[in-house]
Amino acid sequence: MTTEDRQESRRENGAGSHVADAIRGTARGTAPAPLSILDLATVGVGYTPAQALAATTTLARSAEQWGFHRFWVAEHHGMPGVASSTPAVLLAHLGAHTTTLRLGSGGVMLPNHAPLAIAEQFGLLEALHPGRIDLGLGRAPGTDQATARALRRGLGEGADDFPRQLVELTHFLDGSFPAGHPYERLTAVPKGEGRPPVWLLGSSGFSAQLAGRLGLPFAFAHHFSSANTLPALDLYRSEFRPSAVLDEPYALIGVSAVAAEDEASARRLARSAALGMLRLRQGDPGPIPTPGEAESYPYSPVEADFVDDWLGNVVLGAPGDVADGLEALRKRTGVDELMVTSHIHGNEARLRSYGLIAEAYGLTAGRTVTA
Repeated sequence: MTTEDRQESRRENGAGSHVADAIRGTARGTAPAPLSILDLATVGVGYTPAQALAATTTLARSAEQWGFHRFWVAEHHGMPGVASSTPAVLLAHLGAHTTTLRLGSGGVMLPNHAPLAIAEQFGLLEALHPGRIDLGLGRAPGTDQATARALRRGLGEGADDFPRQLVELTHFLDGSFPAGHPYERLTAVPKGEGRPPVWLLGSSGFSAQLAGRLGLPFAFAHHFSSANTLPALDLYRSEFRPSAVLDEPYALIGVSAVAAEDEASARRLARSAALGMLRLRQGDPGPIPTPGEAESYPYSPVEADFVDDWLGNVVLGAPGDVADGLEALRKRTGVDELMVTSHIHGNEARLRSYGLIAEAYGLTAGRTVTA
């Protein structure tokens, strides 16, 4: 397929080159690549969900000022340390408090929802904030199995049904059901001139392969599945087929990153997240513990090994060291974009971490910024 053929295909499918432009970020300032944020509306010990959501709003406004490319929120359920259970609701709120920042789901767990409901929610978001919305989709439950069953009553077979749900969602977004389909006459309302780009999210090879074959952008969860990062990216690129959306593969990875005045301070902050993850894996989720609690926790040898392994996957330290670590990771993986997440205790510490990263990575060059 020639470039001209692909451009014509985009026009015929109503996607247009603006969709690819929306996906492909432009590095800000002197940054070597676009840098984005995945925020979980983190609820730490001593904070309320309302305070966490207010902090997320402040962070989104600051991210726009600092020059981050996009700001995604994730769907999680039954986790006291995460307040973003309903991405569409939170994105509508964040859109009202920002003007240029791309906003999206990282992601919506599609098996938890009817595809028509997601098409309507994100059609509404696109109408409210045109040209600024991304629809990232995952196939995991985003919770434990009991909660997943409560969410999915009557919705099919969960993750195994994901490809069919994705096709159905795409038809609803595009208004493109074929003649004779049971939903041929249905329309997802509202539907504007454009529609959000669809991303596939994953932590293994399944979504990587599917994203490649469909010619969609791909986001990999390096922050909790680092051993699978390179194999999944290789699979995505090898399976990629040019589409009405993209001529070439476009991949980003989520990266845990914590910046502070020095390496010891950053590691202390990161240990609070590590203990929170340990408790989640042990079936005891709760608000993110304080750094002091993480320091005094009586780790067993197995628990200590888990925390050390987890911290080994976090890019942390003084701002310059974090920027160097992010750039080294970008070069090693060959990704087009990095999406950082600082799931640590303390709203002020979280905001400062992102601000230091933005400055050190070169996003704020030539800008007047305030914290």
